[in-house]
Amino acid sequence: MFNFAGTRPNNLGVKDGKLAPCPGTPNCVSSQSDNPQFKVEPLATTSIVEIKKIVEAMERTKIVEETDNYLYAEFTSKLMGYVDDVEFYLDPNNNVVHVRSASRLGKSDLGVNRKRVEEIRSKLS
Repeated sequence: MFNFAGTRPNNLGVKDGKLAPCPGTPNCVSSQSDNPQFKVEPLATTSIVEIKKIVEAMERTKIVEETDNYLYAEFTSKLMGYVDDVEFYLDPNNNVVHVRSASRLGKSDLGVNRKRVEEIRSKLS
């Protein structure tokens, strides 16, 4: 119906074991953030493959990049076509998967990014 996809960010990916920081707007969550407003716990798994299966089963998703320790997916909202960028990074030192989920446009996401991460967490075996 509408299309508010925005432009794919050019700062995504893993750099020195870190995902990009949240931009400072309340439409992002990250397991590597020190700010309680953005903080979520990392995922207690060591399987990018398992996360990919969960993500692929979710509606309106597109896998953009995948390696042995990294997964990047785009999630598009049904009504307005907003795109959220979601990244997963397997941290071999801590045996967890770090996650970052951020909206490309706007300021508030009404908690959608946090809910998505928690939904993925709940589906991990």
